[in-house]
Amino acid sequence: MSNLKDLLARKAAIEKQIEEAARAERAGAVAEVKALMTAHGLSIADLGARGAVKGARASGTKVPAKYRNKATGDSWSGRGLRPNWLKAALASGKKLEDFAV
Repeated sequence: MSNLKDLLARKAAIEKQIEEAARAERAGAVAEVKALMTAHGLSIADLGARGAVKGARASGTKVPAKYRNKATGDSWSGRGLRPNWLKAALASGKKLEDFAV
C-alpha cells in the first residue's frame, strides 16, 4: 500500500500534467481563432467583445465631476463613497444640489 508521501507526490505530478495539458489546449485554441480571424479579415472590434481586450476595464477610468465644493475646489464624480467634505457639508444642513456642477 502507498504511503501518504507517495500519494501526494503522484497528486502533484498529475496536477502539473493537467496544467500543462490545459495550457497547450488553450494555446492551440488561441492559434486556431487567430488563424480564422486572419483568414476572414476580422478584428477584435468585429467580434463585439467590448470588455474582452486586456486593459479595457471600466474601473479606473476617469469620469467628470458631478459635485464640486466651490470654496476648496474638491470634487466628486458621484461614484463610490461620498467624500468626507461632502458628508460634513450635508450634515451641516446643505443640500447635494448645492454642489452640483
